[in-house]
Parts: sequence; structure tokens; C-alpha cells
Amino acid sequence: MPLFRFDNFGHFRPDSLSWVMAGLILFVVVNVLAYSNRYLAGDKNQPRHRRYVLLLAASVMAMVFADHLLVLLAGWAMSNLLLVMLMIHKDHWRAARNSGLLALRTFGFGFVVLGMGFWLLAESAGTASIGSIVQGTSEPTTMHLVALLLIAIAALTQSAAWPFHRWLTSSLNSPTPVSALMHAGLVNGGGFLLVRFAPLFATQSVLLHGLFLAGLITAVVGSFWKLLQTDIKRMLACSTMGQMGFMLMQCGMGLFAPAISHLCWHGLFKAYLFLSAGSVVHDKRTGIATQLSPPRILFACLAGLCGAFAFTLTSGTGLSFADTSSLMIALAFMASTQLAVGLLGKPLSSSRVLSTFLVGAGSGGMYGLSIRLVESSLSSLHAIQPQPMDAVYFAGIAAIFLVWMAMILNLPARFQSRTTWKRLYMAAINASQPHPQTVTASRTAYKS
Repeated sequence: MPLFRFDNFGHFRPDSLSWVMAGLILFVVVNVLAYSNRYLAGDKNQPRHRRYVLLLAASVMAMVFADHLLVLLAGWAMSNLLLVMLMIHKDHWRAARNSGLLALRTFGFGFVVLGMGFWLLAESAGTASIGSIVQGTSEPTTMHLVALLLIAIAALTQSAAWPFHRWLTSSLNSPTPVSALMHAGLVNGGGFLLVRFAPLFATQSVLLHGLFLAGLITAVVGSFWKLLQTDIKRMLACSTMGQMGFMLMQCGMGLFAPAISHLCWHGLFKAYLFLSAGSVVHDKRTGIATQLSPPRILFACLAGLCGAFAFTLTSGTGLSFADTSSLMIALAFMASTQLAVGLLGKPLSSSRVLSTFLVGAGSGGMYGLSIRLVESSLSSLHAIQPQPMDAVYFAGIAAIFLVWMAMILNLPARFQSRTTWKRLYMAAINASQPHPQTVTASRTAYKS
């Protein structure tokens, strides 16, 4: 069987994607270890925690540098197993143990599916070398298509996409440094897997449409659930779910380099939020809580246009709507406008409006520049292969835009007295809850 045959000892192949992911995980691991020294001071399990984090870093390194399917699979399995052990931390903490077991079941399903996908891919290509498979020129077969479908499902489980999200929203018993490592590192494994096989996925429009729709549902659901949470860690978990949805949408559009840029920025920001969770208490979520006046909405949209224009300049994205790359301009507009909304929450003045325009343009420009840098570093991997614009992509981005506009215009607050909204609200609250067996009702349950 090609999957289990080792033809030589060169089963590791460093490339630009490997170094980008290695740099991200190493940066997060170093900061998590430094934080853990203070956070877990006096905890008898601190030395074990440190060992597991270092082993986790090593297993992730093996995974991202692997050039053999079996090595990648082994690194994938070991990383997830170590993450589960870190989540549990202490065996006698019932809720934490149940959180780890729930994650283990999800990861176990993903591992089996990924192993089947790798086996079919190796059989179809006649080799287990990732580089040879990706660079192969043979015509895709049915076995090839099924293999990529299984790999995509494994990526969805790792990135907590709907309906595989509950392991992430039920992981709130994990120690804070473990949560940072999870949300800034391991949850990105799904994105890495898709980008590693990007040239193969780019030839399968049906699979790309499926990834796009899965990402769309996850992004809308996760972002909406985030607005309803009162618990900080639960809010951050739903936020991660939503951001992974946007990353999957980008992969589904054939824009794998922007997806890597997105998960890197998200990983760094989410690690910061978890490691400074106390400051998150003061975060003001203005999407639903405040009413924006028409002038503020107008100024925010103008700042968003500045951001979108700066994005086109720095990213090199054209204004043609013939392919999916143009959809990134819409996302840049919404992101810059959302940032401007937060800045315009205080009394208006000419200096505030001017600074908002500058911040909008700067954020769009920085986002475009980061995508340009990642694209240039991943040029040999063909990580940007925009797909022809069609009804699926247009309808998806239109749905995102309409939901976003509803939040900007504070429509939920206007409809909150209606029965339909109340039912939707309660359904979302119930669906976003962690598994009942992973909830700690009393802090005394954590006594050593």
C-alpha cells in the first residue's frame, strides 16, 4: 500500500507554508509557556503541563513539515491527543474530563476520516509523498474526489465548523493558556490541511462550493452566537467559530493565501485576548447595544470605502467581478466599516472623523499588504486560484452583507418584541450552549 511504504528517509519537506505555520505556532507556544509560569504557579501539574506543551509543539512541527501522508497523519493524531490531555489537566475535574472526552470523540472521527482520505489519495496517486501528489498531473478520478471530500470533512472537524463545533464551545473548562493554544494554534489545523492540498482542491469546483457554504453557515452562526453570550470565554469560542467560517469561505473561493493570512492574524489576536482575558470584560459590543445615527453610519461607510480602496492598492486585487478575488474587497469594506463604527461611538468631531478615515484606510491597507506578502511567500504552492464568479458565491457574499447590515442598523433591537425574533433568540441561545456534562456549576468542583 503506498500510504504505508517509506521509499526513503526524506519524509520532511520544508516550504514556505511550513515556515509560516511553524512561526505562528512557535510564537504562540513561547508566549503560552511564559504565561503558564505565572498562571499555574503552585499547581502540582505545572511540570506536566509544560512537557505536554513542548511535545505538542514538536508534533505540530512534524505535521507542518511532513512530506509523507503517514507522517502528517501521525503528527495530526499526536497533536490532538496532547491537546485533549492539556484540556483535562486534572482527571478528577469531572466537567473538564468530559470536555476532553467530547473533543477526543470529535478528533477521533476526524482522524479516521482523514486516514481514509489519505489512503484513497495515496492509492489514486500511486505514492504517499505529499509533494509528488500535489504536483501530479494525472487526471482526477472518482477515488481522488472521494479522498479530497474526506480530507475536507477532517478539516471541518478540526476547525470547529458547524456541525462539528460543539467540542470547541464545550472546551471552556480548559486552563486559560490551553485555551489560547487551542484557539490560536490547533484549531487552525483545518486551514493548514486545505492549503497543503490547495492545487488539488482548486480543480474540484463542487468541493470548493461545499467548503464555501460550510464556511458561510459557520461564519453567520458563530458571529451571531457571539453577540448573545455573557460569558467571556464562551464569547471568544463563538468568535473563533465565526472566524474559522470566514477562513473556510476563503478556501472555498480558491483564495488559499488570504485564508492563511486570516488565520495568522486571528490566531495572534485570539491568543492575546485569552492571555489578557481580564481586559475583555470591558469590551463594548456596539453591534446590538447602541443605536447609530445616520451621520455616523454614513461616515463609517465612507471609512469602509477608504479601507476597501486601500486594500485594492496593497493587495493588487482588481475591480473585475469575473472571479472570486473581487469578493475580498467586499470583506475588506465590511471589516473597515465595522472598525469605524467602534471609533465613531463617541461624540463626533472633525478630528475624530478624519482619524476614522485614516484608520479605515490603514486597516484595509495593512490587510491587503499581509495578503500580498503571504501570497508572494506561497507563490510556489499556487495558493491563489480564484474561481469564476457564479450564483453560489454571489448569493453567499450577499447573505453575509445583509446580515452585517442588519447588525449595523441595529435591526435586532427593533424587532426584539416580535415573537419570531424571540423564538430565534432562544433557539440561538440554546444551540450555543456547551454540552451539559462539560459545565461546572460551582467553583468548589475545582478544588484540588
